[in-house]
Amino acid sequence: MAIVATTSEPQRSAAPPFRYLMRRTAHFVIPLLLLLLWQLLTAFGNVTNFMLPPPMDVARRIASDVTSGEFFINAAITLYRTFAGFALAVAGGIALGLLMHRNRLAHWFFDPIVSVGFPMPKIAFLPIFILWFGLYDGSKITIIAVNAIFPIITATLAGLQGVERELVWSARSLGASERRAAWEIVIPAALPQVLTGIQVALPTALIVAIIAEMMMGGYGLGGAMMESSRLLDSDGVFAGILEIAFVGHCIITGMALLRRRLLAWHPETQEPTTV
Repeated sequence: MAIVATTSEPQRSAAPPFRYLMRRTAHFVIPLLLLLLWQLLTAFGNVTNFMLPPPMDVARRIASDVTSGEFFINAAITLYRTFAGFALAVAGGIALGLLMHRNRLAHWFFDPIVSVGFPMPKIAFLPIFILWFGLYDGSKITIIAVNAIFPIITATLAGLQGVERELVWSARSLGASERRAAWEIVIPAALPQVLTGIQVALPTALIVAIIAEMMMGGYGLGGAMMESSRLLDSDGVFAGILEIAFVGHCIITGMALLRRRLLAWHPETQEPTTV
C-alpha cells in the first residue's frame, strides 16, 4: 500500500502544472497554428492572392502602415470615438441603473425601454443620427453610446438588486448612515456585476465605432479598411482586419487588468489553491 501511495502522488501533483502550461501557451500556440494554416492555404490551396493574400504580404502592409504613422493616426481616431461614446455610456448607464433601483416610477418608465432596446440592433439608428448630428464625430459617438449603454444599465440594476438586504439592515442597525452603508456595502457588493456590464460594453463600443466608420467613411481603422476595399487592395483589407484585432485585444486586456485591480479584494481574483 505504501508503494502505491508513493507512485500515485507524483502523477497527482504533475497534472496541475500541465494544465497551467496549457493555459499559458494557448494564447501563443493557437494564433501560430492559424497563421500556419493561412500560409498553407495560400501556398497549396486553390485560392488567389487577391482572395487571400499571403501572410508576408499582409505583414509588409502592416509594417508600412506603422512606419508611415497611418496606423497610429487611424487607431487614435477610432479609440477617441470609442472611449468618448463608452464614457458617456458608463456615466449614463450607471446613473440610470441607480435611478431605476431607487425610484419605482423611473423603473416603471425605463424598464420597458431597456427590455425592448437591449436586443434591438441599434446601429439602425445611425441614419437618424446622421440627419441630426451630421457626418462628423457627433453622430458616431452618439451611436456608440446608445449601443453600449444597455448592458451597463442592466448589469448595474442586477448588481444592486442582488445585494443581500440583510447586510444593509445589519449595517444600519449598527448605526451606519445610509451613505456609509452604500459606499461600504452596496457598491462593493454590486461592483463585480457592474464591471461585467462595462466589460461587455467596451468591445461593443469598439465594434460599433468600426461599423460607423465603415458606413460613413473618413479617418479611422474602419474607414481605412473600407477605402482599401473600394480600391480592391486585398493586402490593405486583411491588414486592417489584423490591426483592428490587435487594438481590440489591447483594450480588452487592459479592461481585464483594471477589473483585477479594482476587485483585488474579491474571491474571483484570487489564485486557486491546489492540494
